[in-house]
Amino acid sequence: MPQIGSFSLLLALALSVYAFGAGTIALMRRNEILGETARRAGIAIFVAVTAASLALVLAAFRNDFSVAYILHHSNRDLPIQYKFAALWSGQEGSLLFWCWLLAAYGLVLRLRHKVDTRLVAYASVIIAAVQIFFLLLVNFAAHPFATVSGTIPPDGNGLNPLLQYPEMVIHPPMLYLGYVGMTVPFAFALAALIMKYPGEKWIHITRRWTMVGWAFLTCGIFLGAHWAYAVLGWGGYWGWDPVENASLLPWLTGTAFLHSVMMQEKRGMMKVWNMWLIFSTFLLSIFGTFLTRSGVVSSVHAFAQSGIGPWFVVFLALTFATCVFFFVKNRSHLKSEHKLESLVSRESSFLFNNVLLLVSCFAVLWGTLFPVLSEWVQGTKVTVGPPFFNRVNIPIAMFLLLLTGIGPLLAWRKTSMESLRRNFLIPTIVAALTAVALIIGGMKPWQDSSVFFSLMGITLSVLVAATIFSEFWRGGRVIARHNNSNVFAGMIQLTRRNTRRYGGYIVHLGVVLVIIGFAGSAFNSDREQELGFGDKMQIGSYTLVCRSYTQDDKPNYRSEWAILDVFKGGKQVDTMFPERRFYKASEQTATIVANRSTLREDLYLVYTGINQDTGRPIIKAHLNPLVLWIWMGAHILLIGTIIALFPNMAASSVASPARERAAVPADAVASSTTTAGGDD
Repeated sequence: MPQIGSFSLLLALALSVYAFGAGTIALMRRNEILGETARRAGIAIFVAVTAASLALVLAAFRNDFSVAYILHHSNRDLPIQYKFAALWSGQEGSLLFWCWLLAAYGLVLRLRHKVDTRLVAYASVIIAAVQIFFLLLVNFAAHPFATVSGTIPPDGNGLNPLLQYPEMVIHPPMLYLGYVGMTVPFAFALAALIMKYPGEKWIHITRRWTMVGWAFLTCGIFLGAHWAYAVLGWGGYWGWDPVENASLLPWLTGTAFLHSVMMQEKRGMMKVWNMWLIFSTFLLSIFGTFLTRSGVVSSVHAFAQSGIGPWFVVFLALTFATCVFFFVKNRSHLKSEHKLESLVSRESSFLFNNVLLLVSCFAVLWGTLFPVLSEWVQGTKVTVGPPFFNRVNIPIAMFLLLLTGIGPLLAWRKTSMESLRRNFLIPTIVAALTAVALIIGGMKPWQDSSVFFSLMGITLSVLVAATIFSEFWRGGRVIARHNNSNVFAGMIQLTRRNTRRYGGYIVHLGVVLVIIGFAGSAFNSDREQELGFGDKMQIGSYTLVCRSYTQDDKPNYRSEWAILDVFKGGKQVDTMFPERRFYKASEQTATIVANRSTLREDLYLVYTGINQDTGRPIIKAHLNPLVLWIWMGAHILLIGTIIALFPNMAASSVASPARERAAVPADAVASSTTTAGGDD
């Protein structure tokens, strides 16, 4: 297997060099035959990298500990799913996995886009250049098939215990699909800039590919948050860890692009801005990989550290220089066709949205790199903790949430007072009544800033949800009247006729639920106590009674766990089993959290170990309100993104009466009366 894998990687590198070189010459000389060979070489890269990836996976399943990577990241008793996950659990394997994903994206691009072959040819050459970099890494800097010298150990060191959790089988692939996926829109954007591509067709292609990458990145971020919540045992889901931040940076710029791109499509504005948002998203994706793999920052997520940092620095510098060169050379092609006409317009809301997202991105980047920068300048590493990130990002999140509710209902160019009143009066009243009800119910925002932001977050969430619901309701009612159906059927048809617009609303609804979940953290509580047989612990309205402790010995690990009966209002509602494991191969421990989740709150139990003085087990209990809303919001957010990716349903023309047309927003009527292709 090592020989097959090594040969496949060298072959893939040779093919990528050919795809880049031949593709470039073919474009310069307009030689179609040579261009076709470059395209086929790009397709063959996928075959070669797939062979190398399969060789590494098979080495793991065959317990081939002559391969150093398998020795360090697997062992004989490792469950099957984690042997497969070993592919992306370490430095060399994860880079190989990156190469495979990039080859897969390249394959789809080279097979899928046949309408404008010249634009695709430019993009293919750019992707080949990126492939050369990563294939150089796995061939010469982080070789996954390096063999062990001397006697081959009979067993491996095992996988990091923190990675032996079901979500880790899918979390890294989702995150990598997001990171790597940003290469495709980058390639199309740079290709369009190099070609001075006429029209906006390239921006439509770039937007769809960005949505794909953004959806995977979103999924990866939330899976990572859930993994942190379920495995790390500290009771939280986001700790502003440098590697967490690294995944957030391209997500923020990608989100900004997905909003501002509408201004370019509709009004021919912000072309320079959008071009650099795409460039930044790609560069930050590479930067995130650099942070994760270089060891520059300390992180619980940085599972691999080595000296490949300089390779990434050189690649980032070359890529940035290339972007600047072609931007300076062809910037005249990116002149805006219109200017902002009013601050009360959809254009201005997108502009403010973008500014806030970029301010947040800069703050997160600054806080993440500050320890490194302080060490370079002062010789002392100064760590920036969660209070800094929260202080900056929570107010920004509140403004963004407000814009989420307001922006989509503003008109292009200028919004009238009558339109503002019609669209926002009822949602504002509902939100205000919610705030009053919460204060009467016991929330006291004047006592604590976290409670203040919690109240504001829930109130704004209600405002956004009300505007979204009213938008669906009015548009659905128009369609229902003309089709003699009910309003909900009309809302479904409305969504199918303009998937991008109404999928976007569903995404915003998911964001609302996530924000409500975050708001619950202001009321988190915890308690730690030694619990012997029959002892009780009280937290919130729950009473925990220790029924027993037990132990187990499995091939991969030994474990001990508590059996705790949970009572609420004098009635038993559950039995929970917080666990602690000792993994034999790696000789490391890990906690397995027990969690009882409801819409109201999570009861989260951690077996922290044995008190060495008393010999009694210690249980830590957390009561975390509204956490389930975060995971529900993540699901809805992804569903909305998938809906937005679907093409519009062809709709027959519906002539609605003038009075009804005046009663609903212009865009809603348009979306319910126009044919496919009029997405917003």
